[in-house]
Amino acid sequence: MTAPVGVIVSLQYPMVSVVRLHPQSGAAALGPLAEGLPAAEHALIGRALEFAEPLYAGLALSTGEPVWPHALGLGAGLAAVGLDPAARAAGILFAAPKQLGGLDQLRERFGEEIAGLAGGVEKLYRLRVATRVSAEQQNEVLRKMVLGMVEDVRVVLIRLASRTQTLRWFAKHPSAERESYARETLDIYAPLANRLGVWQLKWELEDLSFRFLEPDLYRKIAQMLEQKRTEREQYIRDAMAVLGAALAAAGVTAEIAGRPKHIYSIWNKMRGKGLEFSQVYDVRALRVIAATTRDCYTALGVAHDLWQPIPKEFDDYISRPKGNNYQSLHTAVMGPAGRTLEVQIRTEAMHRQAEYGIAAHWRYKEAGKAAKAEGAFEEKIAWLRQLLAWRDEVAGRGDWAARTRAAALDDTVYVLTPQGKVIDLPAGATPVDFAYALHTDVGNRCRGAKVDGHMVPLDTALRNGQRVEIVVAKTGGPSRDWLNAERGFLKSHRARQKVRQWFNAQALAETVAAGRAVVEREGRREGATQVRLETLAARLGFDKPDDLFAAVARDEVNLRQLQTTLRSLGGLAAPAPAAPPVAPAPSKPRPAGDSGILVVGMDRLLTQLAKCCKPVPPDPIRGFVTRGRGVSIHREDCPSLKRLAELHPERLLETDWGAKPGGAYAIDMVVTASDRPGLLRDIGEALARERINVTAVRTQSRDDLAHMRFSFDVGGLVQMRRALAAVKEVHGVIRVARG
Repeated sequence: MTAPVGVIVSLQYPMVSVVRLHPQSGAAALGPLAEGLPAAEHALIGRALEFAEPLYAGLALSTGEPVWPHALGLGAGLAAVGLDPAARAAGILFAAPKQLGGLDQLRERFGEEIAGLAGGVEKLYRLRVATRVSAEQQNEVLRKMVLGMVEDVRVVLIRLASRTQTLRWFAKHPSAERESYARETLDIYAPLANRLGVWQLKWELEDLSFRFLEPDLYRKIAQMLEQKRTEREQYIRDAMAVLGAALAAAGVTAEIAGRPKHIYSIWNKMRGKGLEFSQVYDVRALRVIAATTRDCYTALGVAHDLWQPIPKEFDDYISRPKGNNYQSLHTAVMGPAGRTLEVQIRTEAMHRQAEYGIAAHWRYKEAGKAAKAEGAFEEKIAWLRQLLAWRDEVAGRGDWAARTRAAALDDTVYVLTPQGKVIDLPAGATPVDFAYALHTDVGNRCRGAKVDGHMVPLDTALRNGQRVEIVVAKTGGPSRDWLNAERGFLKSHRARQKVRQWFNAQALAETVAAGRAVVEREGRREGATQVRLETLAARLGFDKPDDLFAAVARDEVNLRQLQTTLRSLGGLAAPAPAAPPVAPAPSKPRPAGDSGILVVGMDRLLTQLAKCCKPVPPDPIRGFVTRGRGVSIHREDCPSLKRLAELHPERLLETDWGAKPGGAYAIDMVVTASDRPGLLRDIGEALARERINVTAVRTQSRDDLAHMRFSFDVGGLVQMRRALAAVKEVHGVIRVARG
């Protein structure tokens, strides 16, 4: 068959050749690793091989794969995508920083560029180890973190080539852990390769991962592809001849080839569109490489004239490139014999971009040392900024994706919690910012920090990939120094806002306490201690008592207005006309020990309320005669009284509350609640609303529960019951009882 003039026809299945190397000496490996490089650059690859081979002798990776063949396969993968000599050398030296304990020897032997690339690869490997336990929803942040941690995107390309070699190893040496590697690859590394546009790595990462995760489905699709391979190849040859003749007649210079088949992408289309294998268009596919963009659209018209296009199966990625700068025309037609056929049309430059992605910048645009110029570096940074979009392939878009789209490479750092969770912070953020990002209460009680296991000052600027642990105090709050911008403790707006809120709350609490003291003092003076604070606040135009207290403390409510309102609410009438004084009958002064408790058969006997049960009127009570301390008054159901009665029944006395028992009675209240920030404050406010004077608090947290014991004074059983009921209504309280 003779090709038309101006059209080159080639059947390529697949178009991508994967270099697979067996362990061999550095000299034997030089050829494939230096492929496509000028002869002058071969020496650098040779020196890297000579340095690495003895260094890697006997070493193995955590997967069990020997380091030396992994380095050779990694380097071959970088050669396949045409990466520059420095990146290939750094790929060969990927494990050297760990073995040498640093980068000094690499800098001395190979220079700063190669040492920096090798160090970046080691840094990304440590990230992978640190985040193995991360939840699935962190994958989006991990992808961004991979890019954010490197200034040179070649580090990511080396890591992708390394992961590809790892999956090849698993293909030959099955392991129980290969499924976790495959899942991680589909979640992180394959989308990275797609965003970078490196199709040569992307298809193999996806196909190998799919093979490990769904072996039966993979085998089934592969068998279906193989069953009619000969027939399909002949069909493609015939279609290429027809299209080639039509393009030549239209004056279009182009190269036509069969497009390789990607098993994972076939499965994705079958699953996503609910198609059978026979309905997937790109099983039979052509690729047209035209000279110009104008020729691409002309070729599209020729294809549509030849064969009927299938509706809704046309995509113009030339005028609307994908997020990774992929450009091509995609169409599906009813080809010869009425069978579906996909046709992709692009220029040679677009094809290079599709095959090699960002690697094409080094393969086709670097000439000598020109790539080290400032312009080339800025071009790479511009690429990285585009890569942070992550639109099409992101799983679980939610809040993570929104945060990812909003951030840029140079204004965010990513650090890890001790559990491996990724936290993103503004560039220059400190451990204090990190603490507030975890939880407001952690930030308020932050007193120190460990970074990668070492104590550091709280104003230390955090860097990407560091593991941070916060040291907190049991109580306390932030320091006012943190708000001093010159001290550099806070970088994030959220942390600064939380610190201000804490100090504002403290100032408000002090103001409210001062105002409460004034209101209570005036209430005692006016004899209006029983007035409900809510009623008083409403009468003076406030929604709640705390607002009234704050207004009193700020002199927004004057004392005369407060006194008048208290007097009216207390029901105090104007004084009656004076009557002639009546001389009071002489009476004996009331002994200090008289507590308003009547002991049957006794008069003016020293009594005291027992501290074990703390009775309150009108609790049923009994007296017990002590030795030297008078009569101790207990509740009738007091366990201590029962024990005393068994030992000394003769000391029991019948007792009752007097006609008008008065004064304050101390009681204990036991509270069990779900532990949370602000719980103690909320309970205190509930007691304050009932005008309860708390004298002591003991609290302990255990297993997410707070166990509290409050001691306070009440005027009687009614007030005590109101206090218990008020505390019961506090959010999180599980149980309230007398102590």
